[in-house]
Amino acid sequence: MTTAEQHPALAAVLAVLARETQAPVAPAVQAELATILAARRDVPAELAVDQREVTILVADLRGFTALTATQPAGTIVTMLNLCLSRLSEVVFRYEGVIDKFNGDSLTVLFGAPTAREDDVLRALCCAVEMQLAMRELNNHYLRRQMPELHLGIGVNTGMVMAGRFGSQAYSEYAVIGNQVSLASRIESFSLRGQVLISENTYARCNGVASATEPKEVFVAGKSLPVKVRELIAIASRRLKVPRQEFRRSHRVEVRVPCSMRRLDNEQPVGEPQRALIRDVGYHGLLLELERPLAPQDEVALAFDLTLVDYHVGDVRARVTKVKREEGRLLAGLEFTHIGVETNAKIQMFVQLLVGAG
Repeated sequence: MTTAEQHPALAAVLAVLARETQAPVAPAVQAELATILAARRDVPAELAVDQREVTILVADLRGFTALTATQPAGTIVTMLNLCLSRLSEVVFRYEGVIDKFNGDSLTVLFGAPTAREDDVLRALCCAVEMQLAMRELNNHYLRRQMPELHLGIGVNTGMVMAGRFGSQAYSEYAVIGNQVSLASRIESFSLRGQVLISENTYARCNGVASATEPKEVFVAGKSLPVKVRELIAIASRRLKVPRQEFRRSHRVEVRVPCSMRRLDNEQPVGEPQRALIRDVGYHGLLLELERPLAPQDEVALAFDLTLVDYHVGDVRARVTKVKREEGRLLAGLEFTHIGVETNAKIQMFVQLLVGAG
């Protein structure tokens, strides 16, 4: 049996060449084509669906959607293409496989379709170098008076179903399963410049990665909290994540009605006032007011968190700033007293909204 007969794709290419040139393809050319096609057999045209362990890296540009409303289309296209090109170079250097681009985010696989012993290590190194690449890109953008872009990254390791999905008309290689969704959920908790990894990933890195102590977060679709760690460095490769943001918590936009009373010597005074919570974090919130407050005013708050089926009635807060925005009176408040259970419920509320986003 000839090489062409053993390799249907090669036979098809040779047939096209012969048809177009009206001459047989020389043996040397056949051999060269066979070599090229053999080099691509690491991603076969037809693969059976199987279950395998894969490390999934999800990276998303922070604030990119807001930039599209303030920057010319040409600037946005230039920035995005340069960014994705640079990140792709990092991915290919570590032999990752780009599963998909989704607007301003990308998903990368390590372990599918080809598994390697160091899949987890390569994924973590890739994540750190992606953040280093973003720092270089931002220096480039700033020199050209362009806005900065920041990346949040989540990494998870677990069993997935991998193979070709679709129909005879169209199909593509993909991985599906809860672990893929979890990688995306973990990424949603990452701040600008941060790399968050699951406990599964940390357990498989064989001690080569430095990370924070695990933190529990609630994500949509999970009844129990999920443990995540922040990746700090990979000392053996001299790689360190260049953090760019050190906020104390996430903040989520909401529209939650609340009741508010002023405090005088820690005692509520006057009639309750209505307000609207516009965003909330672990340590404070932003109120849209009907009546003005002044910086340093202290208030008692009551509101319902229907997502976690909880009534908040034991929160006190201090006004840290007041501003007018688009005709609305807004006040930023920092919690000064909050019950233990209420604190846990507010964190759960914030995490569920972040994880669902």
